[in-house]
Amino acid sequence: MQEILMLKFVLGAFLVFLLIPFSQSFAQVTDTPSTLSVSITSEAPFVYQDSDGYTVVVGTVKNHNTQTSVTNVLIQVNFFDDISPNPLEVNSGRTTLEVIPPNGESPFSIRSETPNPQITGASVSLLGFDSSSSKQKGLTVYSSEISYDNRLNFKGVLQNSGAPNSNTNVYLALYDGFEPPRTLDVITVELGDVEPDGEVSFTVNQPIDARAVGFLLFAESDVFTSNFVDVEIPEPQSLTKLVSITNVSVTNSQGEKLSEIPVGSIVNVRSEAWIQFAADQTTNETPYTYYIQIKEAGTGKVEYIGKDDGRFIGTGLQYPTIDWMPKNSGLYFLETFVWDRNDIPIAEQGPFVLINVK
Repeated sequence: MQEILMLKFVLGAFLVFLLIPFSQSFAQVTDTPSTLSVSITSEAPFVYQDSDGYTVVVGTVKNHNTQTSVTNVLIQVNFFDDISPNPLEVNSGRTTLEVIPPNGESPFSIRSETPNPQITGASVSLLGFDSSSSKQKGLTVYSSEISYDNRLNFKGVLQNSGAPNSNTNVYLALYDGFEPPRTLDVITVELGDVEPDGEVSFTVNQPIDARAVGFLLFAESDVFTSNFVDVEIPEPQSLTKLVSITNVSVTNSQGEKLSEIPVGSIVNVRSEAWIQFAADQTTNETPYTYYIQIKEAGTGKVEYIGKDDGRFIGTGLQYPTIDWMPKNSGLYFLETFVWDRNDIPIAEQGPFVLINVK
């Protein structure tokens, strides 16, 4: 009987213990790495070979936590060829920003250890990170001048408010026109020490990926960081003036223009291309790829894509041509393009042509 009474007492005390409210002073107020949420935003980061033959992987890391910064974000890249499932190389690196603010992002750029031409692809994984105190936004960066003509010519200014800074860097994260955009490259401008309330001008003058349409401008030092500034890259004047598509026609084998095209017949799609000047002044030639794209007028579905590689000789009016044999009747839009051999447009898109296939 005494043992039963003792057991009831212990159980009653345990229930009272559960009902006692605990002080908030015992609650954890900062996140630990196990509860933070950090991820690589793109499943397929941008991969390219630089001018020295190294393979470079560029992407973005997102800190999903709304209250806590993260640091020491470590990323691993496996470099592969087309033959073996085992990586040729394994390399690791960190994000561009030392500290990623709450709900913030940072690009990263990791290069292979060797200039291996057998590398054809890469995979990216997140190895780890730590929670961190945030950096104050005591830096301001802005653009003062920008132009693009095969090279990015950019002038900017960094302003520091407050404490002296060391290890101050300005970054330009180039992105393309995809949706969502891909980060193509990260340019680093090292400014070093910056005095309190100081202002430093900086310049960038270098070739960039022709697919870049803009860049995110930002800065970080040992104590401060800045906001991200979105800067649009202007259209290169030399590319828009190189070739002009002035007319597009669809003709039969005798050169007669067609208003209707019979199904199964071969026709010629020809553009009038006006060459302003030769891309290669030494040979007086302009290598090009002529593209046509044919879409259904109602749905926008692509019916046919054709291309032809050639060389414009000299300047003046020339006539790139591609054959097409329609397989289905209907109303179609015809689009034409002239690109160089690096898939960079050297002419504005040609005028739309409406064609009827019966």
